[in-house]
Amino acid sequence: MRFLTAMQRFATHLLALIVGVVLTFGTLRVSSSQADPAPIALSPVENSGTLVAQLTSPSQGSFVTRAIAKTGPSVVRIDTARTVETRRPPMFEDPFFREFFGDRFSEQMPQERRVSGQGSGFIIDTNGIVLTNAHVVSGADEVNVTLQDGREFEATVLGSDPVTDLAVVKIKGASNLPVTPLGDSDRMQVGDWAIAVGSPGGLNNTVTLGIISTLDRPSSQIGIPDKRLNFLQTDAAINPGNSGGPLLNANGEAIGINTAIRANATGIGFAIPINKAKELKDILAAGKEVPHPYVGIEMRDITPELAKRSNENPNSTFTIPEVEGVLIWRILPDTPAAKAGLRRADVIVEIDGKRVKSGLEIQNIVEESRIGQSLTFKVRRGNDSLNIAVKPAQLQNR
Repeated sequence: MRFLTAMQRFATHLLALIVGVVLTFGTLRVSSSQADPAPIALSPVENSGTLVAQLTSPSQGSFVTRAIAKTGPSVVRIDTARTVETRRPPMFEDPFFREFFGDRFSEQMPQERRVSGQGSGFIIDTNGIVLTNAHVVSGADEVNVTLQDGREFEATVLGSDPVTDLAVVKIKGASNLPVTPLGDSDRMQVGDWAIAVGSPGGLNNTVTLGIISTLDRPSSQIGIPDKRLNFLQTDAAINPGNSGGPLLNANGEAIGINTAIRANATGIGFAIPINKAKELKDILAAGKEVPHPYVGIEMRDITPELAKRSNENPNSTFTIPEVEGVLIWRILPDTPAAKAGLRRADVIVEIDGKRVKSGLEIQNIVEESRIGQSLTFKVRRGNDSLNIAVKPAQLQNR
């Protein structure tokens, strides 16, 4: 009996030992298959020093790193200086003041002073053609450009257009310079990456990252009605000194020129679409005037409901035709609109047979026309419908 019991215990122990061995080796095999990398099958061509270098080289960095490595050397800082006259206080011209104190105060006060400015730009030609903002170089007597590698050059302004806030600058005595590749701003979509590069506050080679938050933001909506632009809006940080620098896409191509900062907003910046700069850069580089047709009216969008509400107001100064269109709020004197016979309270409903419902549509139609080209404005004046020919003239910088 004792013998049978001993044999049963031995069989039990042996079975436990066998199960333990099986489980141990099975677990090791599974763990090994999960932890070890799969072998790489290399062809004779792949099994070379090049592939080994690729496998053992450090990380190439993020898309931002690659974009800046591609474009950063062509982004420049622009320093400007200009001379301005100093206006003497009116009391210095007062006869009683001069009688008591003579001219010694007037003689001691400087008649002019030097004003410096700073912005950014980027090189688009190996011979030193730079794109920047017009306001960066406006009125400058001296322009100096500093490259990323520290080299400094004198520069001259070839052309400037305040209406689009674009300017072209030429670096003197430079060649074989790095160039920023130009992208296609029309292909950008809301949510695409946006990389702003420039020298905010004089801090060279500063990079900020964000996204495109809105396309085609009219200049009138951001408080600069004297411009004729639809901006790219971004949340990439744009600060004073960034103006004129490039806004890049994820591939390191310039898709905009950083320009405006809205004073009452945080984290919103604006850039001129690069396709607009492409249209004008050769004109500016040649020192020519950029054509900007205008007719000389101030407008308000109107609907029948708004017109009716205004007409029912006993304090209203004029009656508005109750139709959908664009109300002429004011006619500027000595302009094509005034000469053609347009009047305040006319409602524009068509231009050259095209229905218009907003002032932005009218501005775009006029901007795309030619200087002196006759445009037929169909307007409602009271109960009458009139066709009036208007010939746009060149907008003068005022």
